[in-house]
Amino acid sequence: MRKLITLIIFLLIILWARIAHTEFQASGYYNNFFTTIDSPLPDTPMMGVVANRLRLNLSYAATESFSFAIAYDFSPRIQDPSLFTESPIAVGIASSRYRVADFDSLLYPDDNEQVGSVGIYHNLDRASVQISTDYADISIGRDAIAWGSARIINPTDVVAPFNYDQLDTEDRVGVDAVRVRIPVGVLGEVDTGYIFGTDFDFNKSAIYLRTLFNTLETDYSIGLIEYQNDLLFGLDIARGIGGAGFWFEMSYVLAEAFDGIDSKNNYIRTSVGLDYSFGGETYTFVEYHYNGAGTEKPDNYLDNLNHSAYTRGGVYLLGVHYLAPGLTHQLTPLTSISGQMLFNLSDLSTWFAPQLAYNIAEDIHISVGGFISLGKQPKNDDPTQFQSEFGSYPNLFFTSFRVYY
Repeated sequence: MRKLITLIIFLLIILWARIAHTEFQASGYYNNFFTTIDSPLPDTPMMGVVANRLRLNLSYAATESFSFAIAYDFSPRIQDPSLFTESPIAVGIASSRYRVADFDSLLYPDDNEQVGSVGIYHNLDRASVQISTDYADISIGRDAIAWGSARIINPTDVVAPFNYDQLDTEDRVGVDAVRVRIPVGVLGEVDTGYIFGTDFDFNKSAIYLRTLFNTLETDYSIGLIEYQNDLLFGLDIARGIGGAGFWFEMSYVLAEAFDGIDSKNNYIRTSVGLDYSFGGETYTFVEYHYNGAGTEKPDNYLDNLNHSAYTRGGVYLLGVHYLAPGLTHQLTPLTSISGQMLFNLSDLSTWFAPQLAYNIAEDIHISVGGFISLGKQPKNDDPTQFQSEFGSYPNLFFTSFRVYY
């Protein structure tokens, strides 16, 4: 059945390409990640992953105010069989919680076939209709929704956030929604929508209202989001200060807000930071993040994962206080080096991500880098006995090759 659905998708894409003329646009990319994973546990062998992703983006503008968009990912992988059922990272985020229905992401092997080292995944990541009027822009279908001005951790972005250690951040995962954006003045906007959960279940869906406006050379965003019975109040402020960029983003979440329960699971998350560009060749930033849903004691990390912030709020950091500095420097017009760090200020563990990138041609890029975790390793070589957050995670080294078309 899954193979039949895939065949139908390809046939529809080909048919669409044949009937469209100048209004039709096609683009996409191919990327490859060769990854080595080194566990912090001494008796665990290193694992390797070769992940490929071929993406096709199609759009068709029937009129100036009416258009369609589709994006499809085809992703063959070669990896250790254990990685088909579990992740080497303790905390992750479901990639498609807000979809009415979806086909199984794993094309091969089938459920009744033995799992080996080869897997083929696919994803219908975009399928939307865009309607533009004099008063509003309307989007219906599967599209990306992302919020927040913070550079590393966005407290207001709870729909489909990226993990800090996500390798492939080319496109945000699409969600099923009806979205209406109404321009107000020159720089203002009212953004509202309904994001559908599985089978249109209201308890698995989200509804939001956000306003964006600019005053005194400062951008403000105020939002209210109800998602899976939690209620989030969000505030986002961004402006320039003496040549530097400043941002302040926070959220306050009332857990089970409409169940009449005086919940102790309410929490605040805040990110505040500065960035600065030195002569256009060196860019640097620093961000502080407060995670009110976390805990300062490593012994409580795993138990705390039952908190609603982790099960439905898009939170993935385990501690409370974090500092995240980063830097990018252009060595030559075609070569850049970058580094980003994330410090858990409670258990003093550190995550470090260096990367060297080179542009072979305008649309061809290669890079090499790693995610290096430093800190106290699990007690007695037991992965459930945390002594620090990042010290319990594996080191990861990768090469990346990307081609755009």
